[in-house]
Parts: sequence; structure tokens; C-alpha cells
Amino acid sequence: MHGTDLELVRYPLHYTTIRKTALLFFAAAQLKCQSAPNQAIINQADDFMESNGSELLGLTRQDMAELMTGMGEKAYRAAQLYDAVYRRRVSVVDQITELPRSLRGALAERASITQTQIAHVFFSNDGTRRFLLRLQDGREVESVFMPERHRDTICISSQVGCPLACSFCMTGVLGLMRNLTAGEIVCQVVLILNEVYGPGNSPPHGTNIVMMGMGEPLLNYDEVMKSILMMADSDGMAIAPRRITLSTAGVVPRIYDLARESVRPRLAISLTAATDELRNRLFPINRKYPLGELIEACQRYPLADRERLTFEYVMLNEVNDSDHDARDLIRLLNKVRAKVNLIPHNPAPELPYLSSPIDRIHQFQSILVKLGLPAFIRQPRGQDIAAACGQLAARHGATA
Repeated sequence: MHGTDLELVRYPLHYTTIRKTALLFFAAAQLKCQSAPNQAIINQADDFMESNGSELLGLTRQDMAELMTGMGEKAYRAAQLYDAVYRRRVSVVDQITELPRSLRGALAERASITQTQIAHVFFSNDGTRRFLLRLQDGREVESVFMPERHRDTICISSQVGCPLACSFCMTGVLGLMRNLTAGEIVCQVVLILNEVYGPGNSPPHGTNIVMMGMGEPLLNYDEVMKSILMMADSDGMAIAPRRITLSTAGVVPRIYDLARESVRPRLAISLTAATDELRNRLFPINRKYPLGELIEACQRYPLADRERLTFEYVMLNEVNDSDHDARDLIRLLNKVRAKVNLIPHNPAPELPYLSSPIDRIHQFQSILVKLGLPAFIRQPRGQDIAAACGQLAARHGATA
């Protein structure tokens, strides 16, 4: 008998204990090897984040599933992550407490919720807030929060600057610097709701989203539609599509694309002129997509039973505000189920226009209504902080 065997016979209890301990240790080590991601899996997760950016806001459900799989995690972890980012609006990865501490640590090494930061908030006397946001690359965009008694409205941007150069809009003066990603679009809503109501707290009433900030949404079509799907997801931010309005200066081919989407926002047309001659001066894009083509696309756009297309008409003193202009507008929209928002122009030193006097706006409205075209005067919000329609230009000061 070997010495080792003799020792085991002499101390049978110790041997049994040692054997059980060794088996338990081996089983635990084997389980750990099965659950811990190997270096190839870690590299897969790193490659995914490198190709999709280092921000979780902007990832779809499928993206998050691939990320969790790449980190060696079960599929349900992706659902937990999606819920935390979009429904609960957590601000840092470590707050996702339903994830194990080790997973939170590994995830935080690879990504943040968002790298967009609130650079400054400007407060208006009417309760409006203008948010100057700094993006990951240092560029800046603006969003506007407008509270009302029964709802909030958040005006968000789709591009850094704008390529359309509309002559009455400050954003057009900037030119286009780049498109926003879907994550950068969605994070405007998340950051503002967290700033106003606190991280994860539900607003006390409905939230409307208007894509009327910086940029032409239909010239950033794919990322804008991706962001709309994220905002509208009932398991995430749960903002109904009927509460999202997209405003376009008239990118006609994309209006047809939008009409074919299964999930689509309400559509608004930034019109401001009822003849090609005038609109060519105000909207350079009208030379490419003239009014005849734009109105035909609007006629073909699918609407719900009571829904009307919104046409925005900025009132420019002695430019487009005559009685004759009002009758031209009625003729133009005669075959469209339409309503018109009359918007007093918000002046800026860089722009060559003044707003129509309020009595002229009322007279213009009266002509439209008497001839059967619903028309509403939109009250300016945030004029004193350069937050009103047409004023957004990433200003660092409170006023224009």
C-alpha cells in the first residue's frame, strides 16, 4: 500500500471531507468558466460598442441584445437594460441596480448612458426653458421646453445647424455642420424630462414632441425615424406617435417615404408663402420642390378620420400678410384637409424681416376662417431668451 493510501485509510473522515471539498471546488470553477466571458466574447462586445458608439441611448432592443450576448449574458439582461435606459431614464450605468454589480462595472467600462451634456439652461418669463446641449464631439444644439397646464411640449433638433438657408430663420444662417444620431435626438427628451421632473419621474401630464428645432428632419430621415420608433415604443418612453409632430420645409420624396411608414408622426409643413415666386425667395428648397409637387404630396398623405395636415405660416410684415396673400393661401390649400397656424415672426438682428402687426394677423386669420380654412394664431413662447420659432442658433447668451 502506498503511503498516500495508508494516510487515507487512517483518516477516512478527513478524506471524505477533502474529496467533497475538491469536488465542490471543481464544480464551482467549471461553472465560473461557463458563465464568465472569454477574451473573444469580451472583444466582441468591445467591437460592438466601437461600431455603434459608446452611448446606450440610441441602441435598439436588438442592439442591446447583441451587446449583452457579446458580454456573455442572458437575453433577459437586454430587456432590463432597455427598460432602465428608456422607461426609467437612468442617468448613469451604476443606477441600473437590477443588473449584477460585476456586469454594471463591465458595462460602464464600455459605455455611458449618453455623453450629451446640458451646457446651459435659459429661463423665460413665460415658463419656457431653452436648453443649450453640448454633444460628444463638442458641437452644440438647442431644445426648448414649453410647459402648459395640461401638457408639456418639447421642441427638439434633428441636425447641427441646417442646410436649407430659409431667409427668415436663424438656424439657416449657421449652415449644416452634421446630422444628429438617433441617440442624440432621443437624449434631448430624456435630459429635459430628467432636468425638469427628476431622473425617472413621470411627468404629471402628457408630453408632446415637436421636431421643429434646428435642422430639416427629412434630410436626416433614417436617424429621425429610428428616434421616433424609440420614443413611441410602449415598453420604453411610450410617447404615442400622435403626440409627435415632424415639421418639414417640403422635402417631397421623403414625404412620400413617411406616408409609407407603419409608425409615423403627425406631419406639419412649414409653408409661409402661397406662390412659387415668393416661396422661392424665402425657401431655396422650393426651387427644387415647387408648390405644385409639395401640395400633391400633401394630398396623398394618409390622415386619420379627424386629422388635418398642419401648415405653418410665419407672418412677415408687408411680405406675405396682405388680404391677397390670404386668398392665395385659400386657393392653394383648397383640396387639402388642412389647418393653418399663423406664427408671428420672431425677429433677430441677423434677419431682414419684422413681424406683422397683431391686428394685421387677426385680419389675415379672419379671411381664412370666413372662407372655410381653420386658422389659429400661435402665441410666441420664449422670445425673451431667443427660444421662439426661428430663433434657435446655439446662442450662449440669453437673448438674440
